[in-house]
Amino acid sequence: MEAPPVTVMPVTGGTINMMEYLLQGSVLDQALESLLHRLRGLCDNMEPETFIDHELVYLLKGQQGNPFILRARHSLSHPTVPWHLRYLGQPEVGDKSRHALVRNCLDVAASHSLPDFLNEMGFRMDHEFVANGHIFRRGALKVVVSKLSRVLVPGNTDNTERLSLSYLVELSVLAPAGQDTVSDDMRSFAEQLKPLVHLEKIDPSKQRH
Repeated sequence: MEAPPVTVMPVTGGTINMMEYLLQGSVLDQALESLLHRLRGLCDNMEPETFIDHELVYLLKGQQGNPFILRARHSLSHPTVPWHLRYLGQPEVGDKSRHALVRNCLDVAASHSLPDFLNEMGFRMDHEFVANGHIFRRGALKVVVSKLSRVLVPGNTDNTERLSLSYLVELSVLAPAGQDTVSDDMRSFAEQLKPLVHLEKIDPSKQRH
Protein backbone atom coordinates (compact mmCIF):
# COMPACT_ATOMS: atom_id res chain seq x y z
CA MET A 1 0.00 0.00 0.00
CA GLU A 2 1.60 3.19 -1.13
CA ALA A 3 0.85 6.66 0.16
CA PRO A 4 3.56 9.15 -0.77
CA PRO A 5 2.33 12.77 -0.61
CA VAL A 6 1.85 14.78 -3.77
CA THR A 7 3.57 17.88 -2.43
CA VAL A 8 6.97 16.16 -2.37
CA MET A 9 6.77 13.76 -5.29
CA PRO A 10 9.56 14.46 -7.81
CA VAL A 11 8.92 15.07 -11.47
CA THR A 12 11.17 12.96 -13.67
CA GLY A 13 11.60 13.11 -17.39
CA GLY A 14 13.90 12.51 -20.32
CA THR A 15 15.83 9.26 -20.30
CA ILE A 16 16.68 9.12 -16.59
CA ASN A 17 15.60 5.76 -15.19
CA MET A 18 14.56 6.58 -11.63
CA MET A 19 14.20 3.84 -9.06
CA GLU A 20 12.38 3.94 -5.74
CA TYR A 21 14.02 2.16 -2.80
CA LEU A 22 11.41 1.39 -0.14
CA LEU A 23 11.04 0.01 3.38
CA GLN A 24 7.64 -0.20 5.06
CA GLY A 25 6.18 -0.75 8.49
CA SER A 26 3.38 0.41 10.75
CA VAL A 27 2.92 1.89 14.18
CA LEU A 28 -0.16 1.82 16.42
CA ASP A 29 -2.01 5.08 17.00
CA GLN A 30 -0.94 5.26 20.64
CA ALA A 31 2.74 5.09 19.66
CA LEU A 32 2.54 7.83 17.02
CA GLU A 33 3.77 10.72 19.17
CA SER A 34 6.81 8.75 20.33
CA LEU A 35 7.72 7.97 16.71
CA LEU A 36 7.27 11.60 15.62
CA HIS A 37 9.49 12.73 18.51
CA ARG A 38 12.20 10.26 17.45
CA LEU A 39 11.98 11.38 13.82
CA ARG A 40 12.30 15.05 14.79
CA GLY A 41 15.56 14.18 16.51
CA LEU A 42 16.96 12.10 13.65
CA CYS A 43 15.88 14.13 10.62
CA ASP A 44 16.84 17.52 9.23
CA ASN A 45 16.34 20.46 11.58
CA MET A 46 12.89 21.59 10.50
CA GLU A 47 9.28 20.91 11.35
CA PRO A 48 7.81 18.06 9.30
CA GLU A 49 5.53 18.80 6.38
CA THR A 50 1.89 17.82 6.80
CA PHE A 51 -0.43 16.69 4.04
CA ILE A 52 -3.98 15.54 3.27
CA ASP A 53 -4.17 13.85 -0.14
CA HIS A 54 -6.82 12.06 -2.19
CA GLU A 55 -5.54 9.20 -4.35
CA LEU A 56 -7.39 7.38 -7.11
CA VAL A 57 -6.02 4.11 -8.48
CA TYR A 58 -6.81 3.40 -12.14
CA LEU A 59 -6.57 0.13 -14.05
CA LEU A 60 -6.32 -0.57 -17.77
CA LYS A 61 -7.11 -4.23 -18.37
CA GLY A 62 -5.67 -5.95 -21.42
CA GLN A 63 -6.62 -9.22 -23.02
CA GLN A 64 -3.98 -11.05 -21.03
CA GLY A 65 -1.56 -10.47 -18.19
CA ASN A 66 -1.79 -8.10 -15.26
CA PRO A 67 -3.63 -4.78 -15.65
CA PHE A 68 -1.66 -1.57 -16.15
CA ILE A 69 -1.95 0.57 -13.00
CA LEU A 70 -1.66 4.34 -12.66
CA ARG A 71 -2.14 6.45 -9.54
CA ALA A 72 -3.62 9.95 -9.64
CA ARG A 73 -3.25 12.07 -6.53
CA HIS A 74 -4.13 15.59 -5.52
CA SER A 75 -3.90 17.66 -2.36
CA LEU A 76 -7.05 18.36 -0.35
CA SER A 77 -5.27 20.93 1.82
CA HIS A 78 -3.91 22.83 -1.23
CA PRO A 79 -6.53 22.28 -3.96
CA THR A 80 -4.94 24.67 -6.46
CA VAL A 81 -1.65 22.76 -6.83
CA PRO A 82 -1.28 20.38 -9.80
CA TRP A 83 -2.39 16.78 -9.71
CA HIS A 84 0.29 14.09 -9.87
CA LEU A 85 0.25 10.98 -12.00
CA ARG A 86 2.44 8.14 -10.78
CA TYR A 87 3.54 4.84 -12.29
CA LEU A 88 5.26 2.20 -10.17
CA GLY A 89 6.96 -0.76 -11.86
CA GLN A 90 7.09 -4.34 -10.67
CA PRO A 91 9.23 -4.67 -7.53
CA GLU A 92 12.66 -6.27 -7.85
CA VAL A 93 12.72 -8.37 -4.68
CA GLY A 94 14.89 -11.33 -5.69
CA ASP A 95 18.29 -9.79 -4.91
CA LYS A 96 18.88 -10.55 -1.23
CA SER A 97 21.93 -8.27 -1.12
CA ARG A 98 19.59 -5.30 -1.36
CA HIS A 99 18.16 -4.21 1.95
CA ALA A 100 15.16 -2.45 0.36
CA LEU A 101 12.48 -3.17 -2.20
CA VAL A 102 13.39 -1.59 -5.55
CA ARG A 103 11.03 -0.58 -8.36
CA ASN A 104 10.83 1.82 -11.30
CA CYS A 105 9.12 5.09 -10.49
CA LEU A 106 7.79 7.71 -12.91
CA ASP A 107 6.02 10.78 -11.55
CA VAL A 108 4.67 13.73 -13.54
CA ALA A 109 2.57 16.78 -12.72
CA ALA A 110 -0.80 17.05 -14.46
CA SER A 111 -3.76 19.37 -14.79
CA HIS A 112 -7.00 19.04 -12.85
CA SER A 113 -8.60 17.28 -15.83
CA LEU A 114 -6.43 14.20 -15.19
CA PRO A 115 -9.32 11.91 -14.09
CA ASP A 116 -11.32 12.77 -17.22
CA PHE A 117 -8.26 12.15 -19.39
CA LEU A 118 -7.65 8.71 -17.85
CA ASN A 119 -11.30 7.75 -18.34
CA GLU A 120 -11.11 8.81 -22.00
CA MET A 121 -7.98 6.66 -22.40
CA GLY A 122 -9.92 3.60 -21.24
CA PHE A 123 -8.75 3.46 -17.64
CA ARG A 124 -11.29 2.69 -14.92
CA MET A 125 -10.97 3.68 -11.30
CA ASP A 126 -10.46 0.64 -9.09
CA HIS A 127 -10.42 2.29 -5.66
CA GLU A 128 -9.69 5.57 -3.90
CA PHE A 129 -8.53 6.62 -0.47
CA VAL A 130 -7.49 9.63 1.59
CA ALA A 131 -4.02 9.79 3.19
CA ASN A 132 -3.04 12.33 5.81
CA GLY A 133 0.09 12.61 7.89
CA HIS A 134 3.64 13.91 8.14
CA ILE A 135 6.77 13.96 5.98
CA PHE A 136 10.31 13.97 7.39
CA ARG A 137 13.58 14.28 5.49
CA ARG A 138 17.20 13.44 6.17
CA GLY A 139 19.28 14.21 3.12
CA ALA A 140 17.96 12.00 0.32
CA LEU A 141 15.94 9.89 2.77
CA LYS A 142 12.22 10.58 3.07
CA VAL A 143 9.96 9.24 5.82
CA VAL A 144 6.20 9.40 5.36
CA VAL A 145 3.93 8.63 8.33
CA SER A 146 0.32 8.49 7.16
CA LYS A 147 -3.16 7.42 8.18
CA LEU A 148 -5.16 5.82 5.36
CA SER A 149 -8.95 6.12 5.10
CA ARG A 150 -11.33 4.55 2.60
CA VAL A 151 -13.77 6.77 0.70
CA LEU A 152 -17.26 5.48 1.50
CA VAL A 153 -19.11 7.40 -1.22
CA PRO A 154 -17.22 7.61 -4.55
CA GLY A 155 -15.71 11.04 -5.00
CA ASN A 156 -16.85 12.32 -1.59
CA THR A 157 -13.67 12.86 0.44
CA ASP A 158 -15.68 14.25 3.36
CA ASN A 159 -17.18 10.79 3.95
CA THR A 160 -14.34 8.46 4.93
CA GLU A 161 -13.56 5.63 7.33
CA ARG A 162 -10.15 4.81 8.76
CA LEU A 163 -8.73 1.54 7.50
CA SER A 164 -6.94 0.55 10.71
CA LEU A 165 -5.81 1.61 14.17
CA SER A 166 -2.28 2.17 12.94
CA TYR A 167 -0.21 4.50 10.78
CA LEU A 168 1.69 3.41 7.68
CA VAL A 169 5.40 4.28 7.86
CA GLU A 170 7.42 4.39 4.64
CA LEU A 171 11.14 5.09 4.28
CA SER A 172 12.14 5.76 0.68
CA VAL A 173 14.84 7.14 -1.58
CA LEU A 174 14.57 8.06 -5.27
CA ALA A 175 17.80 7.52 -7.20
CA PRO A 176 18.98 6.63 -10.71
CA ALA A 177 19.18 2.92 -11.49
CA GLY A 178 22.27 1.14 -10.18
CA GLN A 179 22.82 3.12 -6.99
CA ASP A 180 22.01 0.22 -4.70
CA THR A 181 24.28 1.51 -1.92
CA VAL A 182 21.43 3.80 -0.82
CA SER A 183 19.74 0.75 0.65
CA ASP A 184 22.62 0.46 3.14
CA ASP A 185 21.90 3.99 4.38
CA MET A 186 18.22 3.11 4.64
CA ARG A 187 18.95 0.03 6.74
CA SER A 188 21.14 2.07 9.12
CA PHE A 189 18.42 4.69 9.52
CA ALA A 190 15.73 2.04 10.05
CA GLU A 191 17.80 0.49 12.86
CA GLN A 192 17.61 3.81 14.73
CA LEU A 193 13.80 3.67 14.70
CA LYS A 194 13.62 0.34 16.52
CA PRO A 195 11.78 -0.74 18.61
CA LEU A 196 9.20 1.98 17.86
CA VAL A 197 8.72 0.69 14.32
CA HIS A 198 10.26 -2.17 12.34
CA LEU A 199 10.75 -1.17 8.70
CA GLU A 200 11.05 -4.11 6.35
CA LYS A 201 11.52 -5.03 2.70
CA ILE A 202 7.96 -6.10 1.88
CA ASP A 203 7.41 -8.60 -0.93
CA PRO A 204 3.97 -7.75 -2.45
CA SER A 205 3.63 -11.23 -3.99
CA LYS A 206 3.73 -12.82 -0.53
CA GLN A 207 1.10 -10.40 0.79
CA ARG A 208 -1.46 -11.87 -1.60
CA HIS A 209 -1.26 -15.34 -0.04
